[in-house]
Amino acid sequence: MTSSTIFVVVGGGLAAAKAVEALRDSGFDGQVVLFADEEYLPYERPPLSKDFLAGSKTLADFTVQTSDWYRDRHVDLRLNTRVTALDLSAHTVALADGAIMPYDKLLLATGSAPRRPPIPGCDANGLYYLRNYREAVALNAVLAEGSSLTVVGAGWIGLEVAAGARRRGVDVTVVESAKQPLLSALGEQVGALFADLHREHGVQLRLETQVQRITVEGGRATGLALADGTTVNADAVLVAVGAQPHVELAEQAGLEMADGGVRVDASLRTSDPDVFAVGDIAAAWHPLFGVRIRTEHWANALKQPAVAVAGMLGQTAQYDELPYFFTDQYDLGMEYAGHSSGSKRVVFRGDVAGRAFVAFWLDDDNRVLAGMNVNVWDVLDDVKGLIRSKNPVDVDRLTDANAPLR
Repeated sequence: MTSSTIFVVVGGGLAAAKAVEALRDSGFDGQVVLFADEEYLPYERPPLSKDFLAGSKTLADFTVQTSDWYRDRHVDLRLNTRVTALDLSAHTVALADGAIMPYDKLLLATGSAPRRPPIPGCDANGLYYLRNYREAVALNAVLAEGSSLTVVGAGWIGLEVAAGARRRGVDVTVVESAKQPLLSALGEQVGALFADLHREHGVQLRLETQVQRITVEGGRATGLALADGTTVNADAVLVAVGAQPHVELAEQAGLEMADGGVRVDASLRTSDPDVFAVGDIAAAWHPLFGVRIRTEHWANALKQPAVAVAGMLGQTAQYDELPYFFTDQYDLGMEYAGHSSGSKRVVFRGDVAGRAFVAFWLDDDNRVLAGMNVNVWDVLDDVKGLIRSKNPVDVDRLTDANAPLR
C-alpha cells in the first residue's frame, strides 16, 4: 500500500464485497479492511431461497469473490469478526475481542436479520428462519419428499421456499394474516395472482389467518395453533414475516435514522460525513421520486456500493437507479422496477390468465410509477423508460399488447 489512509467496510454480503471491489477498481491504494461476522466469504443472499434449495447451486456458486481475490488485492478480510461499536468522534470501530480499529472512511453494509415475531413457542427446535447460509443448510436438510412444511408469512421468501418445497414433493401450508400474498409489495390484485399460482401447485394457503402459537411437543415445533381454533401439523415450521435491518451499530453511534434504516442522502452519505451506508439498511433519498426509499433487494446491494465508494473518494455521485427485484416460482418468472408509492391503480397488458403479462402501477395523472413483467422478457428497459420519463401515458395504448410500449 502506498497510502496510510484506512477505509473500513462492515458487512458480509454482496454489498460489502462490491464495495471493496469498487475501491480497488477505482485505484484506491490505501488500506482496506472488511469485517464479516460469518465464517464464510461474502456471498449473495437471494439464491438461499431459490437456487440453493432447488439444488442447482452451491455456496461456491454465489460466493462473490474467492479468498485469492481478496489476498491479491490486499484486502484485509476478517471473517468471523463482529464489530460491536462505532466511535464517530474518534473514527474507530470496536471489535468483539476488544480490539480497536481506526478508520478514515467507514461503509456500513450490515444487511438484515429475519424478523422474529413474539409468537409463543418461537424458541422450539424444528423452527426455521432463512437469511444466512447456515439457516439455508438447516432448512434444506428437512425438505424431504413426503415431509410437511408450514410457512408463516406469504412474502417473497415464504413463497419462494414454498415453491421450492413443492418441487421436492413436500406438503406445504402457508399462513398469512393479510388478505392476499405480497399485499404490501404488489397490492391485492397482483397478490391474488400469486395466491392462485400456489394453490394450483398444491399449496394450502390460509389467508387472513392469525397464528396464536407454535405448537411444541418434546421441545420441538410440531405446527401452528391458529386464532380460529384450528391447528396445522408439520414436520418443520418456517417463519418468514419480513426482515429486521441491522441498524444497531449506526443507531448506538448516534447516526440519524429514517424509515427503519440509516438516513442517507443520494450519495449514500450518512449524517456523519465520513460514514456511508448501503444495502438493506440504507434509507436513501431518491432524486427521481423525491422521497426516501429503503428496500431489501439484491439490486441495491449490487449497485449502491460504487456510488458510496465514489463519495468516500471525494467524488460526486448519486444513486438514482430504479428499485428492482425479481422472483422465480414454479413456471413464473418476473421482474419489478419502480416505486409504486402505495398506488392501488394497476392496469395490465397481455395474457393475465396465462401468466404472460406486464402490470403497471399508475398515479392519478396516468404516469407510470412501477412496472412488473411476468414471463414476458425484453421489455424491462421500456418499462424503466416510461417510469423515468414521468410523462402521462395513454392507458388504452399502454394496455394494448399489439402497440409499442414506447
